[in-house]
Amino acid sequence: MRSHSRSRRSFKAAATTTAAAAALALALSSCSSAGGEGDADAEGALNSVNVIAPADPGGGWDQTARTLSQTLTGEGLVGSAPVTNIGGAGGTVGLASLATETDPYTLMVTGAVMVGAVETNASDVRIEDTTPIAKLTEEALVIVVPADSEFQTAQDLVDAIVADGQAVTVTGGSAGGIDHILAGLLLTESGVESSEVPGLLNYIPNSGGGEAVTMLLGNNAMAGISGVAEFSEHVASGDLRALAVSSPERVDMLPDAPTLIESDIDIELTNWRGVIAPGDITDEERAALEDLVAQAQQSEAWQSALADNGWADAYLAGEEFEALLADDIATTQETLKSIGLIE
Repeated sequence: MRSHSRSRRSFKAAATTTAAAAALALALSSCSSAGGEGDADAEGALNSVNVIAPADPGGGWDQTARTLSQTLTGEGLVGSAPVTNIGGAGGTVGLASLATETDPYTLMVTGAVMVGAVETNASDVRIEDTTPIAKLTEEALVIVVPADSEFQTAQDLVDAIVADGQAVTVTGGSAGGIDHILAGLLLTESGVESSEVPGLLNYIPNSGGGEAVTMLLGNNAMAGISGVAEFSEHVASGDLRALAVSSPERVDMLPDAPTLIESDIDIELTNWRGVIAPGDITDEERAALEDLVAQAQQSEAWQSALADNGWADAYLAGEEFEALLADDIATTQETLKSIGLIE
């Protein structure tokens, strides 16, 4: 398991929810089985499974859900694997929906953002109330600016925020999410007190990388933070410029972008994603889902998708995945406090 020491570790993410979002979750709870209720044959092999992306179309969770669905059906592992999007509040709307799900053969994409969202929202439904199935991927974040930006390095951006505060706009995913956390860590690593971060940082949240791109290209934000896969196309086209990536090493999709470490900013951060199931399923149902996801992960189609999307294979299941989740929850609480996003 990866070390989670104070520096150079994988920091986790968070987001914001509302009572209206919770009500929406209940209204949408039946949607996850809209494509047909999952079932298994007499030997316990799954014929179909439902996949929930707890986000709007186009972002990393949606990409993961659809890639998993396509792998499951394309490899003939199940006959159908319909994907339902239940977006909002860093995934906690989807999490509330999963709590009311009656079909045991349901997989919902989860990850670092949701771990933090539960904490910042004081969510009634927690990831501990679900059944962990597997961790699947890790992905670096990238800090980008419009092509004509005055900022040439990540340190230039940090210096501008410290000097000019709210005049410097940074956009990314959910408020309190992993993108927001990275922005906060950039400031605390530069010596800003955690209590001062909320007053200095003008962070504009979005539901996904697509909206962040629109803001950047429309000159409505001065910098953006998101997963490498969500910005790489626009960096390649020359519309955006990558200042740095958050991984320990440079990434193949953006080979010219230095790491934060290379930029003399002592931060390493990766965003992980995996899948969970309803909390009240049987041991047999859990075993069937774990076996299904393991087969998908080992397939050539999945391995090819990892390369295409710039995702690192971070497969982990069973007790190891449960231990990771417990560690992430504790680490997330500490990190969010350290950058002033929760008390």
